[in-house]
Amino acid sequence: MNQDLDILQLVLHASFVVQVVMLLLMIVSIASWSAIFRKLFAIARVKTQNESFEKEFWSGASLNELLSSAAAKAQNSGPMERIFASGMREFQKLRERRVTDVGMMMDGARRAMRASFQREMDVVESNLSFLASVGSVSPYVGLFGTVWGIMHAFTGLASLQQVTLATVAPGIAEALVATAIGLFAAIPAVIAYNRFAREIDRISIQQETFIEEFSNILQRNVSAQVNPAAPR
Repeated sequence: MNQDLDILQLVLHASFVVQVVMLLLMIVSIASWSAIFRKLFAIARVKTQNESFEKEFWSGASLNELLSSAAAKAQNSGPMERIFASGMREFQKLRERRVTDVGMMMDGARRAMRASFQREMDVVESNLSFLASVGSVSPYVGLFGTVWGIMHAFTGLASLQQVTLATVAPGIAEALVATAIGLFAAIPAVIAYNRFAREIDRISIQQETFIEEFSNILQRNVSAQVNPAAPR
């Protein structure tokens, strides 16, 4: 008997239920890695787009020019740029209606930006719950396969007259592969989830800070519009 550890042989000789568990875990692992790479590229793109817009925003360009640029980019604009565009459009609508109440104009712009902010964060946070589920559930699914495999192995040994380590070990080893695959699926998902959660928190803080800074700029513009003699 070959004593070398052959994972493929262990999988092929496992019971049907354990094989189903292993197949399910492998599918989940592949889906998890796919979600990890998609989220990795998506977060990197969001950070690049936000940093690019911030540089443009503080470069001295007028708000109308920035709004026109955001409209021209359409779907190619970044989250922060879309938040800016939502607030700016609402601000212009209220100004066109000749609203003179500073509080009403600012509340309208802020509500528009907060709604846009929430939509953008929902997109950025997509697939995080899937990674969390994979990280928390996969080890237990693998453990279920292991328990089932060990039960099946000991049931098969009941009819033997003499039981030795050589007869018990293969069945237990086959069952333990399910736990190993469960951990293989769970560990990367947990690590990725923790990293992405930190990155998304930074993005959220950056965008909330921008909303406050842009709100201050709009408030100065409103004050200048309502009271031209007020200092800018």
